[in-house]
Amino acid sequence: MRTRVLEICAGSGHSAVAAQVGGADRVELCQQLEQGGTTPSFGTIQWVLAQLTIPVFVLIRPRPGHFCYDAEEQAIMAADIRQCRALGCAGVVLGALTEAGRVDLAACRPLVEAAGPLSVTFHRAFDACPDQEQALEDVIHLGCQRLLTSGGQPTAEAGQAQLAALVRQAAGRLSIMPGSGVTPATIQGLAQRTGAHEFHASAKRRLPGLPAAKATEFDAPRWETDPTIVQDLVGRLRSLG
Repeated sequence: MRTRVLEICAGSGHSAVAAQVGGADRVELCQQLEQGGTTPSFGTIQWVLAQLTIPVFVLIRPRPGHFCYDAEEQAIMAADIRQCRALGCAGVVLGALTEAGRVDLAACRPLVEAAGPLSVTFHRAFDACPDQEQALEDVIHLGCQRLLTSGGQPTAEAGQAQLAALVRQAAGRLSIMPGSGVTPATIQGLAQRTGAHEFHASAKRRLPGLPAAKATEFDAPRWETDPTIVQDLVGRLRSLG
């Protein structure tokens, strides 16, 4: 039986450390998680790599918003991937689409090539593709090792029928990794109903803010990964055998 894997999406160095403390198998490191995530700073990547012993994958996304990238943005993503290789990251998480909503093979090929020996995950840009059957074949053709997806729905639980279909279609050629709304309450059902072996969660909890009298226009809600939630996720996943 294949080992089940829990990846935690960490939006800061503190969250990355919390993921490891809770027993996560891997971290996807990003920033601006509330906007879907963007590429973290050089300093954040370097610091996290110095603290963690579990694999660190880095999100390669130069800005929030749609996944159609111009030449300048593609050059930035390629440079970020080369920097991740130089720093010693275990993998990168990337994706790009055409205006028609198909996997942008021309944009993605140089990014995968830049990754070289690093493990490559195609991210949830996939969920914006209208033809997911064809999109999956394109992602496999690119040589990605896994696909992060909610099955085209707001949450993985809502998309579990499609996730199961994607697992069947992939047939072991890459790993389908359910993400979005993966919680201790949903992870076992997702594992049982989809046949997936890798799962992606943020396990985050909102931090207390400043008292209203001290708050300013610059204050915004802060969320960090909670190691106790990670531990719960890991325990429920491992209990499936």
